[in-house]
Amino acid sequence: MMATSPILEAWEACDKVDTLFIIVCTVICWTIVPTVGIAYGGYTWKRNGMSAAIPAVLVIATCSIQWFVVGYTLSYGSGGLFFGGFEHLFHKGVLSEPVGTIPAILFSEFQLVFEATVCAIAIGGFCERGRILPIIPFIVLWATFIYNPLAHSVWGGGLLGEDLGVLDFAGGTPVHVCSGATATAISIYLSYPLFRSSPSRSTQQRTPSHIRLHRPGNSFFQLLSLIIIWGSWLAFDAGTTLSLSFQSVMALCVTNLCASAGALTWGLINFYESGKWSIDAIFMGAISGLVMITPAAGFVDMPTSFLLGVIGASFCRQALRIKFTKFAHHWRWVDNGDTFATHCLGGILATICTGLFAKKEVAAYGGVEIAGGVFFDGNIRQLWIQIVEALIGFSWSFIGSYVIIALIDCVPGLEVLATDKQIHEGLDHNETEEGFFIEYPDEVDYRPTDKRIALD
Repeated sequence: MMATSPILEAWEACDKVDTLFIIVCTVICWTIVPTVGIAYGGYTWKRNGMSAAIPAVLVIATCSIQWFVVGYTLSYGSGGLFFGGFEHLFHKGVLSEPVGTIPAILFSEFQLVFEATVCAIAIGGFCERGRILPIIPFIVLWATFIYNPLAHSVWGGGLLGEDLGVLDFAGGTPVHVCSGATATAISIYLSYPLFRSSPSRSTQQRTPSHIRLHRPGNSFFQLLSLIIIWGSWLAFDAGTTLSLSFQSVMALCVTNLCASAGALTWGLINFYESGKWSIDAIFMGAISGLVMITPAAGFVDMPTSFLLGVIGASFCRQALRIKFTKFAHHWRWVDNGDTFATHCLGGILATICTGLFAKKEVAAYGGVEIAGGVFFDGNIRQLWIQIVEALIGFSWSFIGSYVIIALIDCVPGLEVLATDKQIHEGLDHNETEEGFFIEYPDEVDYRPTDKRIALD
C-alpha cells in the first residue's frame, strides 16, 4: 500500500465546504483589482484613461510575485509587533496545513487579494501626472514596508490586533486608511517633488502644477466598475470569516445594505443640488458605503449598517468638496481618484464607528468573542483603541509612502512626475500604445493646465 504523504494528510484535515467557499470568494474578489484600474480609467481625462488603468494590471503581477517571495511571511509569519518572521520565505511550508479549516496556501491566496486590492487603490495617486515605470518598484517597496507590517500588526498577531485589541474585520485601516493615505502621499509628492533626481532639475521639463477639474472621461467604465466592485466586495467581506458560518451570511448582507444606503444617499444629494441623476455620484456613494462597512462587517447588525451607509456617504460627499476649493488650486491639491475623501477620511471614520457600534452578539455569530463597542455594550475603551489604530495606520502609510516615492524619484530614469508636455497632451499618447477616448462638446479644447506649450 502506498504511504500517505503528510501534505495529503493535512489536506484531509481541512473542511471541504469551507475550502470551496473561500475558493469561490477568492476568485470573485480577484476581479476587484483590475476593476479598480477600469474605474480610474473611466474617471480620468479621456487622454489619460489607459495610463490610469494599466497600473492595476501591473499590481496583479507584481504583488503576486512579492507576496510569494516575502509578502506572506512578513504579514503572517510568527514574529514581532510589526513584521512576521522569515519561516515562510518563498512560501516555504505553505501548502495544505490547515489555517483554521482551510489549506494554508488558499489562505495565502485570499490574503494576497487584500494586498493587491489595497495597492490598486493606492496607486490612484499617480493618475494623470505620474509615469508608469516607477510604479513597479514602488509596488514592491510599498507592499514590503507599508502594507505587510500593517497587515501583520492588525491580523497577523502583531501590536494592534493581538496586544491593543483593535476591531478591524476586513480592513478599515490596512485597506482603506492605508490606500487613501498612500494615494495622498503620492499626490502631494507629485505636487511638490522635493527630491527629484538631478537630470530633471536641470531640464525644467517637469513643473509641478494643479490639474484642472474635469468630468469623468468614460461613464460606462464607472458603471461597469460599480457593478463589479459592489458585487465582489460582498465576497470580500463574507470570505473574511475564512469559513462558511452565519457570520459570513451577515457580513454579506450588511455590506450590501450599507453600500445601498451610501449609493442612494449620495445620489439624492447630487440630485437635490443639480436636478440630475449621476452615475458618478451613485458610484461614489456605493464606494463610501463599502468603505464604512469593511472594518465593521462582522460586528454590526442590519439597522446599524444602514445608518453607517448614510453617515459615510454624507461625510465623504462633504470631504470631496475640498478639491473644488481655491485652497486646493492654490496648494496644488489633486485628488483625481477621490481616494483622500473616500478611502482615507472615510476609512478613518469607519474605523472609529466600528468602535462605537460593534456588538459582541453579532461577533458571536462566527464564534468570536469581543468586548463590543460604546453604544451597545458600553465599552468606551474600544473607541480610543480604534482612534489609535487609525492614527498609526495613517501616519505609517503616509510618511512611509512619501519616503518611498521620494527615494524612487532620486533614481535617474525613474522620475515619477511626467513632463509638462506629456501631461498637457495626455499620458496615453506618451506612456501607452493604446488609449480610451470620448469627447464632450464643451471640453474639446480642454487641457489639464493653463500653460501654452508647443506640441509636435
